[in-house]
Amino acid sequence: MNRAGINRRKFLNSSTRSVASAGALAAVGGDLVRGLANCWGADLPQVKFPRATDGDLVHEPNWDQYLSITVGPSVGSKQADLVGNDDKVIQAAIDYVTRLGGGTVRLLPGEYILRSSVFLPTGLRLLGSGADSVLTKIGSQSIGLSEDSDWYDQEITLATDSDFRVGDSVVLRATDPHHGGPIVIKRRLIACNGNRFKLNDGLRKNLWHSGKPTCASLFPLLTSENVSDVVIENLTLDGNRANNENFNGNHGGCIFLQDCSRFVMKNVETRNYNGDGISFQICHDVVVENCHSHGNAGLGIHPGSGSQRPLIRNNRMEGNQIGLFWCWGVKYGLGEGNQLDANQIGISIGHNDTDNLMRNNRVARSSKVGIIFRDDSRGHNFWPNRNRLEKNEVIDSGGEEGVAIDIQGKTRETVLVSNILRETRGPAKRIGIRIANEAGAVTLEKNTIEGFATNVLDQRSEN
Repeated sequence: MNRAGINRRKFLNSSTRSVASAGALAAVGGDLVRGLANCWGADLPQVKFPRATDGDLVHEPNWDQYLSITVGPSVGSKQADLVGNDDKVIQAAIDYVTRLGGGTVRLLPGEYILRSSVFLPTGLRLLGSGADSVLTKIGSQSIGLSEDSDWYDQEITLATDSDFRVGDSVVLRATDPHHGGPIVIKRRLIACNGNRFKLNDGLRKNLWHSGKPTCASLFPLLTSENVSDVVIENLTLDGNRANNENFNGNHGGCIFLQDCSRFVMKNVETRNYNGDGISFQICHDVVVENCHSHGNAGLGIHPGSGSQRPLIRNNRMEGNQIGLFWCWGVKYGLGEGNQLDANQIGISIGHNDTDNLMRNNRVARSSKVGIIFRDDSRGHNFWPNRNRLEKNEVIDSGGEEGVAIDIQGKTRETVLVSNILRETRGPAKRIGIRIANEAGAVTLEKNTIEGFATNVLDQRSEN
């Protein structure tokens, strides 16, 4: 087994651990023979307070030893084992492979139009044909509910006729009648009688008419929950943004994962989603490599709350609201070699995101700010502490008063080494590095700062 570049003892500050879980062994027959070399550098931040998992390595089996099923849209295709161009045929192939111990589902060239999310189980490789295999979704519709549904119910009643069908993925949204907060419930429609639909699971929230509940055909194109050891590779996902309303990235995206581990996404294009391109919440040891996330209304790549040790490497994030968004409590991650162009914000890091390394990234033409360390005063010490920026380029950030790197709040132990910050549009009132007056220690070494009205504005010195 090739272990070059993945000596994790320095990174984990612990003894060597098993490289695969029992679940992964069962899913792929127990023969994990091919590692992703150089997934983790030995110079990543040392883990001082490990959380949630012990940091298993991400490995792939020899997929050629396991079952492979092809799916294609053309009737009479000699290459396709299953013929079709929708979520049903893709899910059928995935479920068949899973029952036989895991393996590959290969999507042949064509456009696949989804009415429901495709659910990815443990021990699967979903392999596309690059730009020639495109997963997209139907346009969204949103209908109000005409009857109250209590938390124990498993049915809803739509107020008017619609195009909703049995098998569709939907999101149910309302205002909570008790505290006024939002309710978001993702479900599938599994039976109907007129405008009355049965859901695949109970509500466990109150959808009362007073909260103006709605049912909308919004969903991630690919999704998993409580799953591990999956590869998504060489595939294009298009969210049909022009015909869909916005769906918050904490619940959806072209790809959305919840409570998963050891996922690999490589050579995947996620585009035109009215929300996030790639979002994963409370997911550990996720690799996103050589992907292209662009034209999304939300975030390009979103390592979500509590995710440990994400590897975001050699991706392109273009034309999103934020290119790379470190969410809440993301720790010991590596963002390396990424190209972030023409996003509103290139990189954003904030609430309790600690001990992350960002190096050799190029952040250009951000319309608001290049890289921001977000202020968060909601707790005793929720700032993005102990993060390191090294050998990044930040070019032409914001407007007339733009800032290349903005360190806000009480953020501390920030290290900026050998970065290049450059303005080519003229200095105006632009700032290279801005440090808030309450910020803690900031180390600046060997940085090149050119073309700004103010290279470093250290507001701490004004106190």
